[in-house]
Amino acid sequence: MNEPSPSTTTGNGGNGNTGNGGNGHVVLAAADSAPYTSLRSRPIPRAQRFALGRSLRKQVPRSSLGNWDPPATRRDPVEQLRENHEGRIEWLVPVRVGRMIASPYGFLRGSATVMGADVARLPSTGITPVICGDAHIGNFGLYASPERELVLDLNDFDEAHPGGWEWDLRRLVASAWVLGRQNGAREDQCEEAVVACVATYRDHIRELYDEPLMARSFDRFDVDRLRETASRQQLRKQIDKAARKAHGRTSDRALPRFTEQTADGRRIVEEPPLITRVDDDEYELLAEGLDDYLATLSPHWRRVLGGYTLVDIVHKVVGVGSVGLRAYIALLEGSDDEDVVFLQLKQARRSVIARYVHGESAWHDHQGQRVVEYQQALQTVSDPLLGWTTVAGRQFYVRQFRNMKGTVPLDAIDGGSLGDYAGICGYLLAKGHARTSGASMIAGYLGGSDKVGAALARFARAYADQTEADHQRLVEAVDNGEVAAERGL
Repeated sequence: MNEPSPSTTTGNGGNGNTGNGGNGHVVLAAADSAPYTSLRSRPIPRAQRFALGRSLRKQVPRSSLGNWDPPATRRDPVEQLRENHEGRIEWLVPVRVGRMIASPYGFLRGSATVMGADVARLPSTGITPVICGDAHIGNFGLYASPERELVLDLNDFDEAHPGGWEWDLRRLVASAWVLGRQNGAREDQCEEAVVACVATYRDHIRELYDEPLMARSFDRFDVDRLRETASRQQLRKQIDKAARKAHGRTSDRALPRFTEQTADGRRIVEEPPLITRVDDDEYELLAEGLDDYLATLSPHWRRVLGGYTLVDIVHKVVGVGSVGLRAYIALLEGSDDEDVVFLQLKQARRSVIARYVHGESAWHDHQGQRVVEYQQALQTVSDPLLGWTTVAGRQFYVRQFRNMKGTVPLDAIDGGSLGDYAGICGYLLAKGHARTSGASMIAGYLGGSDKVGAALARFARAYADQTEADHQRLVEAVDNGEVAAERGL
């Protein structure tokens, strides 16, 4: 069997250059940029595609993936963040900045727009599967499959889009180095973690390249497999702890903590300024949006949610990168007040990497739909209640709020465990990329050696330095009154 053929350009834009397509922007042909392809077209055989990927080393030497030297034209990161803050809820922007200045890793989490601009101008092969777009080490987590089994996978897709596989891998390894430093790991341990991450990515891409597309689509990483993969006892303990917590993160168990009975019925408890009730006008707009959302679900799940009644909606501040965008929690009640479902509506905007990909927004006019469909493309199993809607002209995606979600605590990943966990993340990233397209060519380009691992270790160390410098620039901007920040929220 063959895999679908992603468009590819040699050296970014087909002009023989590696780094910027010759015009200041990377020009990549988006893989699978339309929702349907003809079953009558004959794909290029996998062996031929593998050879094509191998041949790309001539235009983009694997050692070149390690290059990072900020260009003289690099924009001030604070200026880039200001641009990204446009359209966000104004009073929440200082909260977002406060979370970013807390640590270099906090800065990296909130600065996908900065790193997107940086990596899009670096050497890349032009092979463009669907990518996460924000694949830092904290964006992998536990959640429930539709069968209520606990699985581990990528879990944030706000920036998902067709793009360079190298972009995801660069962000992952840089984040591992930044986190390692923050947690007290030695530089050699950070380097070992990056090499391990790239090795598992390389090996799993090669394994999946040999599999039919249909078989790749069922590759799953559950919590038992996660325990078996972790060789460090400390990491296994943290996995068990995270799994226990995740099993308790369900809608029914959230009732005592998040809700209270009032004269008007059950309501979500407010915790100003992070959880606040919406006014009547906004409530009606959101309720209409949720009715429209039902049409984006499969018929079965549409019928299931049709058995519930919307009883409350609050605005809830979440994460780092998402702070300032509209995010709401809706409480739905079934036939009795113990039968509840929490839904989360999150505002979706154009991916920060879209501007660097030929065709920009590909074929998605609705950014909530983009997030949902690319999440389903990258994850082996996804939340069955994923859907999208529009409220007052703003686009949203909708998902379960309490869906056994959990994460291995990042501050518990010490130098000894970093390689273990980074390797697991590399495996999962390879799985996601291979589910869409390009695995044969990526496998051919990577080969079987550690050359790409060594190159990306050079990049990760240099970009960790860059992240720390950018973080310090933001801290200084706050200290001198250039940028407002609200600490501790």
